[in-house]
Amino acid sequence: MRVNRSKIFDITLVCVLAVPAVLGAVLTTVYADRSEVLTSAVFFVGAVLPLLVRRSRPVLVAILTSTIELVPTVTRVSGSMPFVAGIALYSLGRYAPGRTAWRVGAGLAVVYTGVVVSFNLPLVTSWLSLIPPVLVGLAAPMLCVGAGQYIRIRGELKARDAQALADAAVQNERRRIARELHDVVAHHLTVINALVGGARSVMPRDPDAAREALASAEQTSREALTEMRHLLDVLRADSGDGPDAATGVGTGGLPALVEQVRKAGLPVTFSVDGQAVPLPTHVDHAVYRIVQEALTNTRKHAPGARAGVRLAYLDDGVEVEVLDDGLGAVGGNGSGFGLGGMAERVALCGGRLETGPRPSKGFRVFAKLPL
Repeated sequence: MRVNRSKIFDITLVCVLAVPAVLGAVLTTVYADRSEVLTSAVFFVGAVLPLLVRRSRPVLVAILTSTIELVPTVTRVSGSMPFVAGIALYSLGRYAPGRTAWRVGAGLAVVYTGVVVSFNLPLVTSWLSLIPPVLVGLAAPMLCVGAGQYIRIRGELKARDAQALADAAVQNERRRIARELHDVVAHHLTVINALVGGARSVMPRDPDAAREALASAEQTSREALTEMRHLLDVLRADSGDGPDAATGVGTGGLPALVEQVRKAGLPVTFSVDGQAVPLPTHVDHAVYRIVQEALTNTRKHAPGARAGVRLAYLDDGVEVEVLDDGLGAVGGNGSGFGLGGMAERVALCGGRLETGPRPSKGFRVFAKLPL
């Protein structure tokens, strides 16, 4: 069962205000024979009780409490307790719509000031002496409403900021999933397309080579399905590791990736400099995806080119470089998930990415990721 803390707070507030007033009035009446104190306590409790619904009915509570607070002034049975009306007016600013709160607050301020001044005119010695009570009567209610409005607006701004952060997190997660899907689908489909196309072209004169190409395409499609299945499993499980961790790829899979691309018809070399060390998971995945995307772009945009992959382990990070000697412009297909996806991965790792044409011919992709 969910506890309504706001309701408990309001009940406690009413009890803290009303119970001592009632007990004090009863004791004073019994032992000091002062019945006017009991009358004052009745008015006080009558002003306090509406505070129980001050959040759901702020306008009604403000009007009732302010009216009851004026009764002792009008009847002159006892002095009023304006701080109770102050709580009601604060609640008016806190829980009522802005324009409604200010209009009701201004109306109550005018009525309160008019009543107080009217019933104190016999005691007025000069019109100048009316200025302080008029100013106080008009300003005090508006200050209470303004305090409630300030707390309300501040809470709305905090909630808006929290919602903006949540929306940004959702958008980032969508981009990450889209990036991962692009890397998996684009690479494997490019390889499968190359293998099937090669098999079709050589099938009449070399059935064995065609059979081998089709077998490689079948294996590549299995790998794509496996990666997609792992990715979907992670999304269903709502894992905090993100889609990158779903497929379990990393630098350890680079030799197999290079061999797969080589079978698809792209001559590619692979070299490793330095002593291999375990990489953080996000860096490990980023290196693999950068190489995968660069080789996929070479296949798509620079047919007939040759490529080279270099992985270098440094003391403070890892470098990965993919070069090709093609004539095509390896810039992605405009979907936003090619070089843009690389840049996002590198930025999330706190690294540096350099992409662009080489001085002679071809394209260069270079990334340095800190450990």
